Amino acid sequence: MLVIASRGSQLALWQAHWIERQLAEAGIATRIEIIKTTGDKITDVPLAKVGTKGLFTKEIEEALVAERADLAVHSLKDLPTELPEGLVLAGVPPREDPRDALVGRRLDDLPRGACVGTSSLRRSSQLRNLRPDLVIEPMRGNVDTRLRKLDEGRYDAIVLAAAALKRLGWGDRIAEVLSPEVMCPAVGQGALGLETRLIGAGKDACAALNDAATCAAVTAERGVLAALGGGCQVPIGAHASVSDGRLHLVAVVASPDGAELVRAGSEGPVSAAASLGRDLGAELLARGARKILDAVYAG
Repeated sequence: MLVIASRGSQLALWQAHWIERQLAEAGIATRIEIIKTTGDKITDVPLAKVGTKGLFTKEIEEALVAERADLAVHSLKDLPTELPEGLVLAGVPPREDPRDALVGRRLDDLPRGACVGTSSLRRSSQLRNLRPDLVIEPMRGNVDTRLRKLDEGRYDAIVLAAAALKRLGWGDRIAEVLSPEVMCPAVGQGALGLETRLIGAGKDACAALNDAATCAAVTAERGVLAALGGGCQVPIGAHASVSDGRLHLVAVVASPDGAELVRAGSEGPVSAAASLGRDLGAELLARGARKILDAVYAG
């Protein structure tokens, strides 16, 4: 029986059980082992201020290396681009909606001075660029906790991943799905990353769940992130899509105050996904992203 390592949040367990069902259909028995990560333990500080890569993955990866688990199910946006020695991204199943969503009100319906909640520096920086009149306030907690805070009137609207809301059955709470042209999503948002050891039954099982188009898209996005040297808590967005054998990629770097935003795009063959991402990241750096990121890291 294979052991699936997962965080204990409602969303993480939904994702782990979904993988469990996919593997069961292939005749592979599994059980889920819940592991508490650093990010789960730090609940009173905005994630952007913690500043550690692998906030939601480090302890899970340690379980893989120690052979206490055979595979890990991650929200791919949480998984650093550099994996520990001996581990590999073994599969990326078909992606859910990668876009961000507003809950509460549509963006154009928010009055001046409205309070919007988000834990993401990427989201807050792009929101400030779009609507400098809004008051952006940090918020932490699982999806249900964030929805409750909205319902209690602490915010006029909140921004969440559309994928999380849809997976947990709260898609009807979405007031507006924000297109990548309006708010560029996080690298890998909406996708699951299946991490395993380099060799073993876990890797073989996960490889069978891989979706080629999703894998190409997130490979390009992660290439952008790697070129920029960023983690999951930096003001970087990237979104790739595949159509007719071509990969279309757009990426954004924004200053935390929203005053500066650098955007670039490219397209090319799916087979060149990794290099397309790296090249676009280099282009962003040359066009001003380096200055923005240096200031973020220095702060």
